Parts: sequence; structure tokens; C-alpha cells
Amino acid sequence: MNGTVTRKLLCTMCVTCSPRLNFSQSARSATLKQKGLIKSRELEKDELRPLYMDFQATTPMDPRVLDAMLPYQVNYYGNPHSRTHAYGWESEGAMEKARKQVAALIGADPREIVFTSGATESNNMSIKGVARFYKAKKKHIITTQIEHKCVLDSCRVLEAEGFDVTYLPVKSNGLIDLKQLEETIRPDTCLVSVMTVNNEIGVKQPIKEIGHLCHSKNVFLHTDAAQAVGKIPVDVNDWKVDLMSISAHKIYGPKGVGALFVRRRPRIRLEALQSGGGQERGLRSGTVPTPLAVGLGAACEVAQQELEYDHEHVTMLAKRLVEKIMSEIPDVVLNGDPEQRYPGCINLSFAYVEGESLLMALKDVALSSGRAIGTDEDLAHSSIRFGIGRFTTEEEVDFTVERCVQQVKRLREMSPLWEMVQEGIDLKSIKWTQH
Repeated sequence: MNGTVTRKLLCTMCVTCSPRLNFSQSARSATLKQKGLIKSRELEKDELRPLYMDFQATTPMDPRVLDAMLPYQVNYYGNPHSRTHAYGWESEGAMEKARKQVAALIGADPREIVFTSGATESNNMSIKGVARFYKAKKKHIITTQIEHKCVLDSCRVLEAEGFDVTYLPVKSNGLIDLKQLEETIRPDTCLVSVMTVNNEIGVKQPIKEIGHLCHSKNVFLHTDAAQAVGKIPVDVNDWKVDLMSISAHKIYGPKGVGALFVRRRPRIRLEALQSGGGQERGLRSGTVPTPLAVGLGAACEVAQQELEYDHEHVTMLAKRLVEKIMSEIPDVVLNGDPEQRYPGCINLSFAYVEGESLLMALKDVALSSGRAIGTDEDLAHSSIRFGIGRFTTEEEVDFTVERCVQQVKRLREMSPLWEMVQEGIDLKSIKWTQH
């Protein structure tokens, strides 16, 4: 075959006609059909559900957390801000105990913990709150291109208000370039926001080094630690972090609650996002939902007790999954730095396979397609994120590997690209033309 291959020739071999054999259109169509199929099956209660391997999206609630919450759902229902009777005192006591439990997990003072509705609100409060409070003197913010959408969208809102935002790229391994960060900091930089553990590929940023750099430059550091707290050791004082976002449902707690660490010494000032009764030191008005706060506190306490065991368990299962897949399938890439990472978030790219197509084929396993940050363009749409957690078993990992290997081989047999590679054709040397 010569260097130029036309679409006319390839149409006899591929599902859709695109200049680079991009199967995304057919994958989207398959996704819509699959969603319709899932919806039509909702009432079929006898059918087995897929096993869960998406622990970065959310985690099941730990039974110990539910046990702690139940009394405050039924018997102790007082408003924690009612100071005139026992019902309020009981709830307030439970809320303050939860505050201490959250603080203990990250090495903070309980007075530095503000309850929120989750990490999204905590991120919005941190970025918008700091920027708007210090806008008279400093109007520059630094973040990375791989942050969570709520961080990036908050920065775009601030840009519309006249702030200057720098979006730093990351290296091919997904990690930030510390030298580039240092060179980007300006006299009018008020905040740097960098995620601790990335939710897509699991890389662990050097937050301690970033914190000490920011501290030396008199710049505040915020980190979205939703994927890190309760999974890796965290110490806000050792890391020199000024603001940290936490989510309960990422650490086997309830949905709808989170926390924001706001350093007291030196004091970090925020402009509140919502007005009201002035709860949570005036930073977050609104009645604190006692059962949810208790759930977050219990989840943090359990995480602190189980941290070492959980990490060993997740590391063992992650190694098992990656080694088994890579031993049975060629051309599989582990995205992100192999060392500086949280092992429970595994992002693999399967060359010559459309990620969405593989996701739909693996209907027996609940997985997610993720961005293949830092990888080649050819692999960008071929990635699957495997999430391993506290309750994942070896049998579930082995089943996932078996199904994954089976479906990747099947999809590659259907792929004209895979056929060309087997024939020794260098795909990068082909000049694709469109009619």
C-alpha cells in the first residue's frame, strides 16, 4: 500500500468515514443506544448489576459512616445553630466533633474547617473568595490546564471580571513543571491552585514543593484534594497549604457535604459567596446539615484508621490489574507518572481501540472513559479509567481483566488500523486524504 490512502478505499473496512478513521461518531451513536437500553432496563429488577470499578466518580458509603449518621437523621434532629435548648446543643456537639475529625485527618486546627456542600463549592469559595478579597492589590491567578471543571470555570468567571489567569500546561507524565511555575509567579499573583491527585490519571502533584515555593513568594496556595484526602497522608502545615477542598463522597461518606480548610495563621481572608445567617465564621451562611457533617467526620475518622491498610490493599489490586492486562494485550499504555501517583486511579490507553466503544462493550463492569493527559494524540481517545477502592476484591479485578482482554481483542479484530499495523505499515507515514 502506498503512502496515500483514500477514504473511498477505507470505507469498505471502517464503520464511519472520517479523514483519520476517527470512530467517535459511531461511538457516540452507540453510547446513545446504550443509554436508551439502560433506561429501558431500569424496571427489570432481577437482572444483575455490573460490578463497580469507578471509585474516582464516587464511593459506596462505609457502613460505619451510616451507623454514625442514623441517630441524627431520626432522634437528634435539632438545628445545630439553636443555642436555647438541648436539641440544638446535641446537634452542635455532633457538628463540632465532626469538625475535629476532619481536622485531625489533614493536620489542621478544627477552627480552620468550614463545612460546605462538597468540593465544587469549596473550590468556588477558595478561588473566587480569595481573588475578590485581594483584588485591589493583586489580580493574577495561576492554575493548571488539567484541573477539575469547577476550578477552570471559576477562573474563567474571574477573567470576565478583569483578573489575569495563567493556565499552566503539564509535562508528558502529567506533573507540573516547578521551574515554569516559579517563573510564572508575579508580584501581583494572589493565588495558585493545583489539584493534589488528578481525578483522570491519578498523578500526585508535588504539593509540598509548590507550597514552600508559594510561601517564599508570599502567594496563597489552594489545592483541590478531593481525590487525595483519606487516601494518602496529608498535612496542611508540612505542605504549607493555605486552602484545601475536601469531599465526603470520595472517601466513603455521604453525598452533598464537604469541607474547606482555611488557614488561620497567617490568616487567609475570603469574600463570602452567599449571604445569610453568617454561619461557619461568616464564610458559608446556611444551616449546617448535622447528619451529613457527622457522616463526613466519621468517614475521615475511618479513613485515618484504615489509611495504611487501604493503601496496601489498593496498591496490590492495582498492580494485579495492570500487570495482567499488559501481559495479555500488546500496545497498552499507562497514562501518568508511574511513581508519583495514587495507585487506585488507573488510566490505560488501548491503541487502535476507541475508548467509548470499549466502554460500551464492557457492560458488565462500571467504568469511565477519561482524558489521557500528556499522551500522544493517537491514544487520546483510547483511554479507560479503572477505579479501585476499599471494597474492591481480587475476584472483581480478575473478572475485569478477563472481560477487558476479551473485548479489546474483539474490537482490534474489527479495526482496519490494527490490521495495517499487523501488516507492518507505519500509520504515521500515511497521508490521509479526504474526498
